[in-house]
Amino acid sequence: MYLSKIKLWNFRKFGAMGEIDLSKPHLDLNLTQGLNVIIGENDSGKTAIIDAIKLVLKTHSYDYIRVDDKDFHKDARRFRIELAFDNLNPDEAKNFIEWLGWNGTGKDATPFLKLNYDVKRQVDKIFPTDVKAGVDEEGYLLTAEAKEYLKATYLKPLRDAENELVAKRNSRLSQILLGDEAFKGKEKDNDLVKIFSSLKEDLEKYFNEVDELGQPKQGKKIKDKIDHYIKSFYSKDNESEFESTSTDIKSILEKLTLTLKGEPNPGLGTLNRLFMSAELLHLTKTNWSGLRLGLVEELEAHLHPQAQMQVIEAFQKQKHIQLILTTHSPNLASKLKLENLIMCNIGNVFPMGDTYTKLEKDNYKFLEKFLDTTKANLFFAKGVILVEGWAEEILLPSIAKAIGIDLTEKGVSIVNIGHTGFDHYAKIFLRQAEPNMNIPVSVITDSDIREYEKNGDDFVKLDSQTVQMETQAKLAYINGKAEQNVKYFPAPNWTFEYSLFKSVYLTTHLQKAARSIHTHTDWDTDFEKALARKLINNTLKKSAIAYYIANAIDEELVNVATSIQITEAANDSIYYLVKAIKYATGN
Repeated sequence: MYLSKIKLWNFRKFGAMGEIDLSKPHLDLNLTQGLNVIIGENDSGKTAIIDAIKLVLKTHSYDYIRVDDKDFHKDARRFRIELAFDNLNPDEAKNFIEWLGWNGTGKDATPFLKLNYDVKRQVDKIFPTDVKAGVDEEGYLLTAEAKEYLKATYLKPLRDAENELVAKRNSRLSQILLGDEAFKGKEKDNDLVKIFSSLKEDLEKYFNEVDELGQPKQGKKIKDKIDHYIKSFYSKDNESEFESTSTDIKSILEKLTLTLKGEPNPGLGTLNRLFMSAELLHLTKTNWSGLRLGLVEELEAHLHPQAQMQVIEAFQKQKHIQLILTTHSPNLASKLKLENLIMCNIGNVFPMGDTYTKLEKDNYKFLEKFLDTTKANLFFAKGVILVEGWAEEILLPSIAKAIGIDLTEKGVSIVNIGHTGFDHYAKIFLRQAEPNMNIPVSVITDSDIREYEKNGDDFVKLDSQTVQMETQAKLAYINGKAEQNVKYFPAPNWTFEYSLFKSVYLTTHLQKAARSIHTHTDWDTDFEKALARKLINNTLKKSAIAYYIANAIDEELVNVATSIQITEAANDSIYYLVKAIKYATGN
């Protein structure tokens, strides 16, 4: 069985004003049977989803979980959580016979289980309620035994893995081991009990042993000193006794500590991986006919990037268990199959499976290979700007600052895809059905209508009217690709660099940069022609020129000597960059 769907009404970020309409949940999220990784910027709702699941199911580690006023959306007087479970096998279904529903009819019918947790409050009082189950809206109370089969395994953010793995009363390690088939139901008939029983006998011998002359050995000397006081405090008939532990299996397991062999002082990252390994042991135990669900917040906690990659690869290979993770790590996002990702954004969630996005099979294959850590930043951004190459990526932040916009402060990611295959990335943000995403995506691309052509050894400027007509047609085509929250901003003049040359405000910087970097080029005879030659021959050092211009813009801003007044210069050839920046930043 697995958690297939979660619905929320007026729970934290997921809510609206007015009475609850059960036909219109504020969150309706389908989950996959294996790995689900919830990503998104801070305060986007990731933790709310995990906490909603915990409120209903509770956890194997007996975390303190209770309803609080903060769980209600704003001033709402009621919130509701519904969880649905599918793919129950017979051993699992027998635990919930009286609450099951059925999909289909006859031999094809399959069981499902639906839980609801409906909580109300008035003024400062939250009314007690309990988890119910059943196919109808109200449902029936679950028994304590049924609830035990539905508990989840939970690893909290900034988890204290060391504290969970060391010997102590009711340690998480002892709870995990007690549930394993090696110990469950074998509290007395177990080799560990025999080992610790032998230890008890050895300890008693050590603290009572005398030498061949009848003189007390070291252990008995210590005991005799204590007994001297014991007899004074009690009576001459009393004496002390040293014990290692009780010989019941629970007490024995509470004395165990888990560590990594060869690591005398393991760090937080190692301990975190040990902790997750122990929890996986619990989730994969064979003597269990209940839910196998692991909830892990901030999977990357204390893990360096390479370790993150190893852990997520191992999680993706797990069979027969369901994992719901949250992360802020682009490293993890880049390593995952896109189908396993769920994006949180402004009170809504967007699964990345092929039934939800407009990505096609070849897009998924492409992104699985080329969506690296740098590009995966787009999953955590408030706005995205997709560009063709390094020059745009280098120069755009400086142009943004020149018009009074800090892209970092606005949470905007510039993603350099290194080619013109924007569809692979843009379709990540396009949905097959509403709701659509609210993340503004600007695609900056070249129009690629040449204004020169090679004629023998010469380069000849094309007819301006023909170029203009072809450019307008190409711009209309590119702009027509805009869809939902994705908008295109094509260069009005051939390429990014050619548009810089045509700009009233940046042509001086472009020309200075070209002369400084390409010192052996004749720029004086005909600068435009020399630029066209290098663009056609692909010999222009675009990144170096972009760095030069960016530094020049930044220095002007620092020195307040001059300022690029392009915010309202709608007719300038680089205004398309301004529009792209403004759209991505919500201006």
